[in-house]
Amino acid sequence: AAMRQESAGAAGSVGGQGKAVRGDWKMFALIREGKKPVQLSLKSDPQLTETLRARYESVMPGYHLNKKHWNTIVLTGQLNGQEIKALIRHSYDLVSSQN
Repeated sequence: AAMRQESAGAAGSVGGQGKAVRGDWKMFALIREGKKPVQLSLKSDPQLTETLRARYESVMPGYHLNKKHWNTIVLTGQLNGQEIKALIRHSYDLVSSQN
């Protein structure tokens, strides 16, 4: 879903931590596929970041990222596909609006 955003493109490995997905040259997603279950880090506005962490056990502060603006979601099924897609879109929109 992350790669389906308008100007999204994989940027390759980020320090061995996973694959970055960028929109307009800014990272909006980091996918760690080497871990099971897969982990997906997404940018978020700070208020939503805290709300998601309080609501879901599978959402934690961004792994090796600015914890105020990033969450890492462990894809356990706690969040459904539509919720994940909405969060990916939110992350993409945040970095796209920074231009």
